[in-house]
Amino acid sequence: MRISIIGVGLIGGSMALKLKQKGIADFIYGIDNSNDHLNEALELKIIDAKVDLEYGIKNSDLVILAIPVDAARKLLPNILDLISEHQTVMDAGSTKAGIVNAVKNHPKRSRFVAFHPMWGTENNGPKSAVSESFSGKAGVICDKEESAEDALQLVEKIVESLDMHLIYMNAEDHDVHTAYISHISHITSYALANTVLEKEKEEETIFQLASSGFSSTVRLAKSHPEMWVPIFRQNKENVLDVLNEHIAQLRKFKAALEKENFEYLEELISNANKIRGILDK
Repeated sequence: MRISIIGVGLIGGSMALKLKQKGIADFIYGIDNSNDHLNEALELKIIDAKVDLEYGIKNSDLVILAIPVDAARKLLPNILDLISEHQTVMDAGSTKAGIVNAVKNHPKRSRFVAFHPMWGTENNGPKSAVSESFSGKAGVICDKEESAEDALQLVEKIVESLDMHLIYMNAEDHDVHTAYISHISHITSYALANTVLEKEKEEETIFQLASSGFSSTVRLAKSHPEMWVPIFRQNKENVLDVLNEHIAQLRKFKAALEKENFEYLEELISNANKIRGILDK
């Protein structure tokens, strides 16, 4: 199978490496606005050739769209314009409703499968790509009934080849759930990093005293705005809902400390500990 990957960074590059390793891809075309990224991807043998958008799309069986969600939303209709009825397009965006709505009335909508691999790091670019990145993680396919059966089966094969376990849901539910388990984590990390940078002016002190707990909590603050501002924009209402709840929870901790109600503070922490039983299954 010949595959074109639009966006040869962390996600697209990792998918390319794994699909090559599994023998799914015979040849991978790389398409990216950054010529540096394309050259890096060639050097790292992530892709086999760098091509322009039209050539890559017309000469591949599968097109994987792995670019920021705002860009994906704009580009997807143009990609569907160029493909035949025998080609398949999938994306890898962290929000789904905006993307599927952008092509809901497109005559070739059935050739598109909306997909989200539930994995990512704070790193970017081809050098960050790792073939085993997706192993054991959830791969979400949204609105599968809108996709042609053969297109859906191909993407299911791709997801299984990435060693992910498949989950199906509609796009709106997906965006609600990811707001809670992914998007709010990034906002919290950005806010904590800004808090420390505002209050602790000595960079060397931050470096010397940063514990593993602090480092893991603010790790996501290293994620690039080019990726995350579009996600927050497209999922704004859900993120605001989660953010309001998060602020309410922070106020509970603040009130418990202000009133020296340490019994209530213990109750809040004990309740939070329930997450261990869920995540450690």
